[in-house]
Amino acid sequence: MTTARENHDARETLETRENWTLDHSFDSSSGTVRWTALGPADAPPVVLVHGTPFSSYVWRGVARALSREHRVYAWDLAGYGASEMSAGQDVTLAAQARVLTELLAHWGLERPAVLAHDFGGCVSLRAHLLHGARYERLALVDPVALAPWGSPTYRLLGAHAEVFGQLPPALHEALVREYVGSASHRGLHPAVLERLVAPWCTEEGRPAFYRQIEQNDQRYTDEIQSRYGELDLPVLICWGTDDTWIPVARGHELAEAIPGAELRLIEGAGHLVQEDAPAELTGELSRFLRTRVPREARTAR
Repeated sequence: MTTARENHDARETLETRENWTLDHSFDSSSGTVRWTALGPADAPPVVLVHGTPFSSYVWRGVARALSREHRVYAWDLAGYGASEMSAGQDVTLAAQARVLTELLAHWGLERPAVLAHDFGGCVSLRAHLLHGARYERLALVDPVALAPWGSPTYRLLGAHAEVFGQLPPALHEALVREYVGSASHRGLHPAVLERLVAPWCTEEGRPAFYRQIEQNDQRYTDEIQSRYGELDLPVLICWGTDDTWIPVARGHELAEAIPGAELRLIEGAGHLVQEDAPAELTGELSRFLRTRVPREARTAR
């Protein structure tokens, strides 16, 4: 029989594990963004980039694991999570790539490793290909990178953002909860789902949810897709085999488009690989980060 003390300890462990705070601010060209850094200040830098409609919270476990040997930087995209959400804000993928480039300069990082998920893939690729951001290596996890993309639900919300923005708060929350939950193949823990949904259910968050969908479309990947053959750095692509948002076939296609890219499939994981298979994903990313880059390749980049 479970005691009250055991129940308390279980809750305390969950709360400790799920706690995630971004304790720094940066005034970017698209508003104030929140960020944090974990690990030794002199350790090799790693930058984490999340996707939509999530926040850096999805990277929390990976960030803590990697911070034992790396200086890990995590941030909430402009208009997402704990970052500023405001009317008229530019939260396009183009804007997010500029913000990432600004953050790298703010952090003084000349060539970090970058790990990016979903929209973060496009953001990181745009920053590198269009803004000259330099990376030591790049890992893409179920990224938005190839046309066509955008589920029927996503396109519907974007085409009628003004209408959906008028939903009563309770209906809006139900919609967001169902949408976010569908990114997981195995099902999200209630506390995790609550944490991911909550930012979109505030007075500022409700319109921000539809704003980021309305502002983004395929043209932001169309502008760079033909240039993936130019990538000259180690690239790892991880893909959940049960991703219903972006099918695993896109992983194979992307790996063929990027010279020397390595594709790793993660069985039983949906689009939110960080939640469905955290140990497997962390293992792949850790191995990738430990792989040596030849000196001549580091110099060329």
